[in-house]
Amino acid sequence: MSPVSTAFAAAAAEGRAALVGYLPAGFPDKRTAIKAALAMADAGADVIEIGLPYSDPLIDGPVIADAVYHALRNGTKIADVLDTVQAIADAGTAALVMTYWNPVDHYGVDNFARDLASAGGAGLITPDLTPEEAGPWLAAADKYQLDRVFLVAPSSTAQRIAEITAVCRGFVYAASLMGITGTRDAVSSSASGLVTRTREHTGLPVAVGLGVSNRTQAAEVAAFADGVIVGSAFVRGLAQAPDPDGAIAAVRTLAADLAAGVRRS
Repeated sequence: MSPVSTAFAAAAAEGRAALVGYLPAGFPDKRTAIKAALAMADAGADVIEIGLPYSDPLIDGPVIADAVYHALRNGTKIADVLDTVQAIADAGTAALVMTYWNPVDHYGVDNFARDLASAGGAGLITPDLTPEEAGPWLAAADKYQLDRVFLVAPSSTAQRIAEITAVCRGFVYAASLMGITGTRDAVSSSASGLVTRTREHTGLPVAVGLGVSNRTQAAEVAAFADGVIVGSAFVRGLAQAPDPDGAIAAVRTLAADLAAGVRRS
């Protein structure tokens, strides 16, 4: 089993959903990003997604897009992303890279898979890669035993869900709504139905992302999904903190609150 599969299985054995947290590498700086990710894991996150900063973040809302912009201005490179992944993996937490496809393609698919595996990374989440165009990545993921996480959406038909889940490994990312990332006042009404429809085509865990920002929402999603994915709320905590120590503390506090939420369900 991969580290991600192991984390989801351990959460299921405890009768709860897994908590998956997201942070972009290099924001507000490389050192603080690594410390914040480790604090997130220490406070209860089961899996951590590390965002690879990209100049055209199509599905990211203003909070993450602004953080990514600053990470790029700070000079964050793929090597920094891999260093962040390695720090998390070395601490014993499953680490995935969330990335648009262009940087991987430019780096070289096999090279990226090799270096990610060498850093202890569990795999990739690729929001803009379709199964039809994923051949090189699927082959590289098999070669280096990496998970490949694709997204399903409320608009996905049964046939499309079947095609997407067939190439997933680790878990399936269910985007709870159509649109960009960001916190919401309420969980999308389509989320539960999407999880149910996705489970008709796969035995993999189904984790819901987009919109969760607090313990109550985490508990609501954990009642019907195998995993709860939180990104913008963590990044906002980093961005609003007055200094690096405050940023790390904000992430730790939110992670503990969300971890209590997935356990409460």
